[in-house]
This record gives sequence, structure tokens and C-alpha cells, in this order.
Amino acid sequence: MILKFTKAHGLGNDFVILNALDKPIELSKPQIKHIADRHLGIGFDQLLILSHSALAKADFKYRIFNADGGEVEQCGNGVRCITRFISENKLCDKELLCLESQAGLVSVELRGDDTIRVDMGEPNLVPANIPFNRNVQEKNYSLDLFEQELTIMVVSMGNPHAIILVDDVAKANVVTLGARIAKHRDFPEQVNVEFVEIINRKLIKLRVYERGVGETLACGSGACAAVVAGIINGILDSCVTVELPGGYLKISWQGDGSSVFMSGPAVSVFEGTIEL
Repeated sequence: MILKFTKAHGLGNDFVILNALDKPIELSKPQIKHIADRHLGIGFDQLLILSHSALAKADFKYRIFNADGGEVEQCGNGVRCITRFISENKLCDKELLCLESQAGLVSVELRGDDTIRVDMGEPNLVPANIPFNRNVQEKNYSLDLFEQELTIMVVSMGNPHAIILVDDVAKANVVTLGARIAKHRDFPEQVNVEFVEIINRKLIKLRVYERGVGETLACGSGACAAVVAGIINGILDSCVTVELPGGYLKISWQGDGSSVFMSGPAVSVFEGTIEL
């Protein structure tokens, strides 16, 4: 099987995009992991497969697979990259699109400054919906981790996130500690882990350990979750710039009952084919 692909990235969080509009594409976990291999395949943090949606409101549907072959619900940088793909390939001439993912519908807008604004929907803080093994919803939770106890905030943006405040994000033990938290028994579907340094009420620095991937240069849904957690705890304003290793995102949230909005770039890098 020969597949045509597009490589893209959102602030260094990189993707392989497959177009399944004309013909369905079903890949096994070993095939996905092969494509993800940065030495033997193409290399990616996530694989995106674009297809038609059965929903009347949606223009397209996209599926998301992590580098370990597991399918996930949502990806903020992936939304922007799939929108860029649709635009550059002239698959739709709308400036406002409605896209279907496992997490539900998202609205995206291509802006004149070449950024893409995404309505990520309302955050979910109910532990059972994240899912997180707690009976009572709180602003902050204690998490037992081997010999240490951590204070975390937990938010779902269609996918689960655990947020930790640190004094210096550059010195945070993202890889080791992130991996332990991601697979903690209290997160039955694992969790993405955000390490947050508060610079001021309008600016944070962020590093992210993504479940099934490892540390990535950026995470759009993670940036949203981190800002929501900060606003709920009264330490951030409603509009925040998030500095990630790969660049900057703008996140805004007006509080309960409101959607989280994310704005940032998406870039197509190259096209090619791969034989599986």
C-alpha cells in the first residue's frame, strides 16, 4: 500500500496528514508506529486522517493517532494543521469551518494574519468526565506519586490534562515525572501533563508531556487547559499568551459557560509518499 502524505507542524508539534476523502484509510497500530518512527518512517507526534463527516453540521471529520498507535480525542495544534491542509488543497472555500473529532465539533477560522482561531469548546472539570478517579470536584487535587505528593489541577479539553505549577519550567523534570503522572492509576485513560511557570497574569511558560508521545514542542489543548486552570485559581487573566518551546499561542476564556479560544499558526512542511 502506497500512501500520499503531507507533513505539517503547529509550533513544532508535528503531524503527518492523510487524505481519506476519496478512499477510506484504515491503519493498524504497527503501521502507525512505523510511520511515526523518525529513523525508519516519516516521524510525527500525531497522525491526522481527514475524511467526510456523517454529521450535517460538520464540513469534515478528522481522526487523531499518537505515535504509539493509540487513537485520541482531540489535539489543538492538529485542528489548526488540518485546517491549513483543507485550505491549501482547496477542499473548501469557507473561512469558517466546522470540524468533527472524537471530542465533538470544533469551529475554526482562518484569519488574515495567517493565524487560525479555534473554538475549543467549554472545558470539563468533572472528574468522572476527564476521567480522573475522584468523587468530588475541586480546584486542586493531591496526587500520590511514589515517595512524593503533588498538587495538580485537572481539566478536560476533550482530552485529559493534569497541570502542575513549577518555579522554573526550564528545570522541570518533564520527561521522567511526566511519564509517571501520565500513567498514574488515577487516570484510567492516561493523561497529558502540563508544567506551568507563571510569569505574570497575562503570560505563562509551558512544557508538555503528551500521553503516548512524550515531550512535544507544543500542545494546543494543553495550553488551553493550563490557562483554564490558572483562571479558575485566580492567578491568570482571561486572555493569556502561552510560551511553548516551539512558539506562542493566544488563549482566552471568559469563565463558566464559555468556550476556550486558541489562536496560533500552522505550517505545511512537505509532501511525499510512503509504502507500507
